[in-house]
Amino acid sequence: MFSIARPHRHDVLMAAIGLFGGLVLWALGLHIQGERAFIAPWVSLVPLAVVSGLELVRRTAPQAALVIGTIALVADQFTVGNLATVLMFTDLMYAAVLYGKPSAARRIPVTTFLITVGITIGFLAWFRNPQALLIGVVTGMVSFLPAITGVSVRNHRDAAEAARLRADQTALLAEMDRTQAVTAERTRMARELHDMVANHLSAIAIHSTAALSIDDPDTSRDALGVIRENSVDGLAEMRRLIGLLRTGGADSAPAASPTLASLDALVDQARTSAASSGLTCTFEETRDERGPLAAPVELAAYRIVQESLTNALKHAAPGPVVVRLGQSGKLLTVEVSSVIGDRPGPRAPGSGAGLVGMRERVALLGGAIEAGPSSDGDGTKIWRVRAELPVEEGASRT
Repeated sequence: MFSIARPHRHDVLMAAIGLFGGLVLWALGLHIQGERAFIAPWVSLVPLAVVSGLELVRRTAPQAALVIGTIALVADQFTVGNLATVLMFTDLMYAAVLYGKPSAARRIPVTTFLITVGITIGFLAWFRNPQALLIGVVTGMVSFLPAITGVSVRNHRDAAEAARLRADQTALLAEMDRTQAVTAERTRMARELHDMVANHLSAIAIHSTAALSIDDPDTSRDALGVIRENSVDGLAEMRRLIGLLRTGGADSAPAASPTLASLDALVDQARTSAASSGLTCTFEETRDERGPLAAPVELAAYRIVQESLTNALKHAAPGPVVVRLGQSGKLLTVEVSSVIGDRPGPRAPGSGAGLVGMRERVALLGGAIEAGPSSDGDGTKIWRVRAELPVEEGASRT
């Protein structure tokens, strides 16, 4: 269905002002070409009305408006003429470059320049009088100058639009980076929370189940002691994590991350929690230099040992659980082994997230990790977790 676009309010205002001004000039007898003996003065109102009407479509149909306006301007030259008609034609020329197609915006300035030069040369050759140059100047002011002005404004408008698009793209990329950073941080904190709390909750679950299933006051008392100890330690770990997440408060102090020096205490705690399940936890360290390493390396090693002990507490058969820590050159080796088999008593369920978390930690440091069943020297089936972590160049040593 055919529809006509509603003209812009500024275009309506310009058309009304142009038409009104032209009528005033005609009523006062202010013509630009004097009286024409064979053409009545009122005929100049026809081009005026046509050009003022074209102002209404200067944005929606700029090229058509320019073509019809050119015809109206030429017709106006055969009448007494009206200054308002000429001024509104210059606006149509400007609008054709500004709102027209890119090809028209490139073609119109060249065309008007050639027309200006051609008219100047033609009238100069005809009249053979230097005053004919004034006709070329007027032609350039009416056609070429508005076209060049439209090109300049259009270039600035396109540059501003390109800058706005670049700003929007930059903002979008920044938002995507922020979202990825938030997601990565949430994943890291979820892994940290799992590694910290899983050990304590597994011990609590096993010993509470044992206390409920075995009707023995001494066993219940021992289980409750282990439960209380793991609850207190788990709460301390939770407070430490919350301290890491805090961003305000003058009294908030930075919480320290676990280090290799804390492995003895971690193994002792695991030994106490696993005693009722028939597990004996031992710690062997063969490093020649026992100074501190880079914080990410020590934290990864600590969490690997912690998660491996948690898995042993959940699934290992009665027997030794051995934690070994060594260093060869620039590689820190962490190994935890436990016996594979059935065991009496309750077991805590597992989700498999611990192994995934260990692999992610090692991958972030550029190391390697192996986890799976193997055999020791006497043929006993064991579950071994072995990780090799590169020691950073800038690690501080004492």
